[in-house]
Amino acid sequence: MTDTLIEEYESHFNALLAQPVYHLEQSQKEQLLLPLLNLLDRYHRQQCPAYKNIVDLQDGPSEKVESLPYLAVRLFKQLALSSIRKESVFRVLQSSGTTSQIRSQVILDSATSARQSKVLVKILQETIGKARLPMLIIDSPGVLKDKANFNARAAGIQGIAFFGRDHTYALDENMNIDWPNVEAFCQKYQGQPVLIFGFTFMVWQYFIEALLNDNKDIELEQAILLHSGGWKNLESKKVDNEEFKRVVEELTGLRNVFNFYGMAEQVGSVFVECEAGHLHAPLFSDVIVRDPFNLEALEVGKEGILQVLSVLPTSYPGHSILTEDLGKLAGVDNCSCGRKGKYFSVSGRLPKTEVRGCSDTHKVESS
Repeated sequence: MTDTLIEEYESHFNALLAQPVYHLEQSQKEQLLLPLLNLLDRYHRQQCPAYKNIVDLQDGPSEKVESLPYLAVRLFKQLALSSIRKESVFRVLQSSGTTSQIRSQVILDSATSARQSKVLVKILQETIGKARLPMLIIDSPGVLKDKANFNARAAGIQGIAFFGRDHTYALDENMNIDWPNVEAFCQKYQGQPVLIFGFTFMVWQYFIEALLNDNKDIELEQAILLHSGGWKNLESKKVDNEEFKRVVEELTGLRNVFNFYGMAEQVGSVFVECEAGHLHAPLFSDVIVRDPFNLEALEVGKEGILQVLSVLPTSYPGHSILTEDLGKLAGVDNCSCGRKGKYFSVSGRLPKTEVRGCSDTHKVESS
């Protein structure tokens, strides 16, 4: 960014940061988001030639959020999209996937990374509170060891780990459940609030199914479970969100189960499930549902392709992304949980798009 754009962006962003995460109505929220998103569009046109070439036919600034240019998420697998000099690169984050898949490359500088961490804290504190709870991670500690191939799964664990203490891994290096470790954790914090985190498919396969297969009985009534990704892998098992919650409660007594939606291409921008079962767009992000055929923005209740927007990334043009996920808006400003803004659901992936997700990367490590 030029110095002038930096100052203007930071001024708008700090004003946004001072607002509550879910308390602004959609019209108020868009008044704050639109100037930031237009600034990011202007900046990335200047700093990233590939982005400029793709969106150059679309004039700016946009007068509506729905009119902002966007990139197809698949482009991050095909192009090195960067808006910073090589010497400013702090980390290259890879999306998750199997060894046969091309993975997205997400280029971060220290400013974008710090901004993402700060916003993630503010969003998740709305769900799990500000106290750092004892934390059980449904994964292996080995996932964090490969610094050269730092992926979305590792980034997710590292990001959520900030909210916990006494971090205990439920799986060993071979992805087998470590019952002595898990049982010691449950006994130590029996009757106390704890935080559990894992990617959805892994929680089901390595934790829930292990409880069933090994006939184990543990009590986690005071726990909060955060999980995300891997739903595609559960379709064959006929496990949807409601069934997932039902079985978790039946086996552990755990009732506070919250799914969240996010992606490597927009780290820090997460859409967390509320008590009523809806995913909510926080203050720093928004969601648009587009018709799969003409890409027009759709109204509440109509299924289409999800476009996600974020005011966080300045190191790469990831502020406006058309995903390969299908979903629909459930409403605006009127969820029974009291949160304002848009809330929505995710129903699946576009046909003939490759399966990817944070939970898939355990295949890479074991291959």
